[in-house]
Amino acid sequence: MAGAGGRAPLGLRRWLSSPAPAPRVCVVGSGPAGFYTAQHILKHHGGALVDIYEKLPVPFGLVRFGVAPDHPEVKNVINTFTQTAHSERCAYYGNVTVGRDVTVPELQQAYHAVVLSYGAEDNRVLGIPGENLPGVYSARAFVGWYNGLPENRDLKPDLSCETALILGHGNVALDVARILLSPLQLLRKTDITDSSLAALACSKVKRVWLVGRRGPLQVAFTIKELREMINLPGTRAVLDPADFTGLESAVKDAPRPRRRLTDLMIKTALEKPVEMQAAAAGAAAAGAAAPREWGLKFQRSPQEVLPSADGRRARGIRMALTRLEGSGDSAKAIPTGDVEELECGLVLSSIGYRSLPLDPAVPFDSQRGVIPNSSGRVEGVPGLYCSGWVKRGPTGVIITTMNDSFDTAQSVLEDLQGGVLDISPSREGFGLVESILHSRGVRPVSFSDWEKIDAAEVARGKAAGKPREKIVDPVEMLQIIGH
Repeated sequence: MAGAGGRAPLGLRRWLSSPAPAPRVCVVGSGPAGFYTAQHILKHHGGALVDIYEKLPVPFGLVRFGVAPDHPEVKNVINTFTQTAHSERCAYYGNVTVGRDVTVPELQQAYHAVVLSYGAEDNRVLGIPGENLPGVYSARAFVGWYNGLPENRDLKPDLSCETALILGHGNVALDVARILLSPLQLLRKTDITDSSLAALACSKVKRVWLVGRRGPLQVAFTIKELREMINLPGTRAVLDPADFTGLESAVKDAPRPRRRLTDLMIKTALEKPVEMQAAAAGAAAAGAAAPREWGLKFQRSPQEVLPSADGRRARGIRMALTRLEGSGDSAKAIPTGDVEELECGLVLSSIGYRSLPLDPAVPFDSQRGVIPNSSGRVEGVPGLYCSGWVKRGPTGVIITTMNDSFDTAQSVLEDLQGGVLDISPSREGFGLVESILHSRGVRPVSFSDWEKIDAAEVARGKAAGKPREKIVDPVEMLQIIGH
């Protein structure tokens, strides 16, 4: 094959030396799923260019708007994401709503691969009478409110009652309970928003019940969150020992995390009231307010939120008592026919987040609330991928999403390597998208724009002794960067 002197023919030499066109990848969503997908592709493909699009001007999704303000250590992943965004092969475009400002088919024209990582922006509904009464909120909206999510900034939850009831036994339910009962001096040092801190300062809530349809062996929260709740200053746990009868033997062969979690609940339920009274007396002597309390209620399924006499707000909830069929995680709650009513002026439903379809061009399983896929490859649409909650459903912690996103990124890399994704036609990437956005009057926000907003938040926080004071109005965010 070689020509004179053993050299390759000119045409072949030119082909061998011409740089392969760079694969252009677009990621929709800048939460953990989006950033981990981008990170993995950039790390394992030396030539790939990755653009990340985000609906809000500000990045990081649920790390910024979901993680509790008193869990700053969980937000450290932001440092890793910032490193990714600073790569010269990565670009961030905020303030762009995919599906409205630019469609998925338009992105497919501009990129070799498109990864949808836009998460779960809605919540599951209870589907019971009274759930739309004032005083009833989704935990998702409540979390968004105290974390400064722009769409929830005007929630104004009514905290004028003494008893709150949270439906759900997951970590989000415990986060909400902890924020409702935390001493203000603990919250003042966090990045909780100014307005929610002011509302919590006036809150009358001093008792929080967390209610679940199934039993202690089916709770979804983890031991770290439970321990924080048990150790919360000025509050006491109210767990009924009868709920835990016989569970020690039932949990003997369970996986270690489940066993430790159950043991901690049993130990807390059996703690002598004397110790509790001593703790309360100590608090009173220290000049603290009367102790607040929280508890877990099991095998109760909400039937109806009960209205006040004038029908204007929630005053309580009617629950069906249940019995369990089956065991472990697959146990089902079956109503026994008995009901119970509980007085409460605040009801927060924490029964799960839910993804929404983004664009008619993308298949969506509305039953399961996910994009149908196999290892992140969207069914029936070559070149389209998904990662995170929109891929597998709204469960798991940041590390779960990291592994899931690496799995999708691996599929993209395999398809690039195996020629499934044809990168010979070069694609314009943001060049094409920019002209589309310009024609629709949309101005994207860059990562350095975000860093100006970030600096403004940190400066405002410093004045108040907080890590940052979040700006909750997108218009104000855009003013800071001169948009």
